[in-house]
Amino acid sequence: MPRPLTRRAFLGSAATVSLTAGLSRAATAEKPVAKAPAPVAAANKTSPTPEWPVWDQREETALLDVLRSGKWGRTSGAARNREFETAFAARMHARHCIATSSGTTALLTALGALNVGPGDEVILPPYTFVATFNAITASFALPVFADSDAASFQVDPATMAAAITPATRLLLPVHIAGTAADLDALTALAKARNLPLIEDACQAPLAEWRGQPVGTAGLGGCFSFQASKNLTAGEGGAVLTNDDNFAHLCYNFHTPGGAKPAASSGRGANYRLTEFQAALLMAQWTRLEAQAKLRDANAAHLSKLLSQIPGIAPARLAAGNTRNAWHLYMFRYRPERFSNLPRAKFIQALAQEGVAASSGYTSLNTTAHVRALATNPHYQRIYGKAAMARWLERNQCPVNDRLVEEGVWFGQAKLLVTRAEIERVAEVIARVQKRSGELARA
Repeated sequence: MPRPLTRRAFLGSAATVSLTAGLSRAATAEKPVAKAPAPVAAANKTSPTPEWPVWDQREETALLDVLRSGKWGRTSGAARNREFETAFAARMHARHCIATSSGTTALLTALGALNVGPGDEVILPPYTFVATFNAITASFALPVFADSDAASFQVDPATMAAAITPATRLLLPVHIAGTAADLDALTALAKARNLPLIEDACQAPLAEWRGQPVGTAGLGGCFSFQASKNLTAGEGGAVLTNDDNFAHLCYNFHTPGGAKPAASSGRGANYRLTEFQAALLMAQWTRLEAQAKLRDANAAHLSKLLSQIPGIAPARLAAGNTRNAWHLYMFRYRPERFSNLPRAKFIQALAQEGVAASSGYTSLNTTAHVRALATNPHYQRIYGKAAMARWLERNQCPVNDRLVEEGVWFGQAKLLVTRAEIERVAEVIARVQKRSGELARA
């Protein structure tokens, strides 16, 4: 069976041509540019999916302005950092934004600000990118996995509650694919157990839970602006919070010798965003809402169409999800309704008709990278060999094991197309179902 694509490899390969005319008009109407070059999006005859990222004169001008200013970093004045932090905080209804060099360093900053370290346990879901896990192990804390809810692809709050021990230091749910996890249940759990809640919202800028943008339901939230993300500077990240002291701690942790008024733990790093990245983010910002609205409309239409195909189950959106960021469009594929056609062959059949899809994540908790932690000599010294052996058993996630065998993804750029293309995608899946017996025998 072919090895599943990673999220980054899939999202990098799935993008192919320019945006629809309607989106291009929406993007350029905000800031006319004399003799502006066409948006850079190389044509590919095999797919109407837009190439990502989309850029034009705005990004070029923004980068040249920073270059010519001679002020390239936060220590040079940080006018563009502050501009982005102010805009992002305001849009996400947060009091504070601390821009960082990546989504991973946003997580590292948040955990460092909380002084998470050896002996502490941090609970996370198994259906996530490995960076969530790595941010925990960078401080030699112990990652503990809580199982998934198959219908939504999100962490199951009940299993997160069951994973809490006296050593638990932090709850770290992930808003995977841009869909908010059940923040009602998660915030109630954090409050009841007197634990901080940090949202890994790296895939979820603009996502909302009951009308409130994600990132501040608990103590804070972390975001990524990596190359595949809906808002991108190639790399970059941010921590949002409404807590003044936590904001100061994050700022002081992310920059050497940070001088905000907060007690130091004696720890720190250099995770600052550059002025070039901040300038790119502000240029990309001019398209963000128009792109988000197009994704919203196309995702709703696609879900309506796919729900009519037996064996295809779009990811369930919990009632509190009032807006989805649609970084990924996810659905479960049931081979028994497709003549037992294996998922790999189903994805291959879609690709043959110009519809790029991915099988998504594997079971993170069972990967060689994660399992290697059990024999890491530093972890054995901190937690004990017997405890690390038991840790492997604690991390069983049977629901997630089934989910990773059923999941199928479309990248966010697949939703930046015409209504006709969305309908073609559904038609292709329906045709594959009709041919599934033949394809299964091939």
